[in-house]
Amino acid sequence: MTLRYLLVAVGGSVLAVVTMGLYSSLLFTSAFVFTLLVSCVDPADIHTCSFIIQMCWQTLWHLRLQLQECYQEPVCFRFFAALSSLMLLTQRITSVSMDIQENQVMSMRGASFSGGKPPVTLLPLISYLLSFTTLLGGPLCSYGHFVSVMEGVRSPPSPLRVVLLKLAQVAVLESVRSCLWYFVNISDVESGVLEGAFLLWSLALGFRIRYYSHWKVSECLNNAAGFGFWEDPSGGHSQTWSGLCDGDFWTTEASSSMSEFSRRWNLTTALWLRRLVYIRCSHFPLLTTFVFSMWWHGLHLGHCVGFSTWAFSVKADHCVHRCLLPQLSPTWRKVYTLLGWVNTQMLLTCIVITVELRDLSGLRLLYQSYIALFPLAHIILLFVSLKFI
Repeated sequence: MTLRYLLVAVGGSVLAVVTMGLYSSLLFTSAFVFTLLVSCVDPADIHTCSFIIQMCWQTLWHLRLQLQECYQEPVCFRFFAALSSLMLLTQRITSVSMDIQENQVMSMRGASFSGGKPPVTLLPLISYLLSFTTLLGGPLCSYGHFVSVMEGVRSPPSPLRVVLLKLAQVAVLESVRSCLWYFVNISDVESGVLEGAFLLWSLALGFRIRYYSHWKVSECLNNAAGFGFWEDPSGGHSQTWSGLCDGDFWTTEASSSMSEFSRRWNLTTALWLRRLVYIRCSHFPLLTTFVFSMWWHGLHLGHCVGFSTWAFSVKADHCVHRCLLPQLSPTWRKVYTLLGWVNTQMLLTCIVITVELRDLSGLRLLYQSYIALFPLAHIILLFVSLKFI
């Protein structure tokens, strides 16, 4: 058992050093500080302390990235990799701290192992934080699930067939993305309203497909290591290897509203945000969740504009659905769903381009193609809906 934990921890450490070089110290520092907190701080205060320290540490390096980009200094790829991994490590640290705070696991300073709750001990904790299976791409795996798989509490079937199938899906997705971007020429955005909208939609869809591929590869790595197998807890025959899935292309892209898309996109992160912010916030939980998401992503200009647009769009969806949907006949509901899908795709195009490009270049593209009218219309619709509700 000790050897298993050591292999996972050492494997993650080696992977961090190889991919990030000296910047791997960002992760090692966070893991070391959190381990000290778990050992020394009272379980009731562990979440608050770890959250503040970790977010301040992550924000410090996000600010460094912004300064480098502001002064047009070249940014090392290893720094990007370390910063991305640090964001994922923040998820794991706050997940464990919430587990301790909510008494789902027992801390080092808490009571001894009892009631089936896994204790947080030094080697399993370090292995969980630095695990090679989640270091570079997630998805977020709970500490309890990690320990149960490592200690053989769960014995899933062979994942070979599932892993090969998911890798084939990655190949298809990357082929589609290559075809989309082959025909994209940003200089043609101003050539026509429809053509410009189609070019930006293709660009944004390509960005999203890159995320789907990355998540699917990460999911394959976790499945190959035995993580992510789900069984029906009620005793049924439902079994699947999608327990650590961040998003399915067909299901997510078929969403006919922004609120529906938000629940499906980057699923483990969405659940983490809901647990960390949304259900703990008594005032304006939706807005607070998106504001925190901006902070977690780095507070670049594109992030602020993109996530603000996302928040307004989701809120407008809630208001419109509540007022309009009950009054529609079955036929008109189908039309409404189709128009909702088109509207969602256009909004996603605006959000993804501003978030991915991060600076004013994304806003210029949207302005040139007139596609920015979609989020503007949603903001107006939101205020009109709030006035009459």
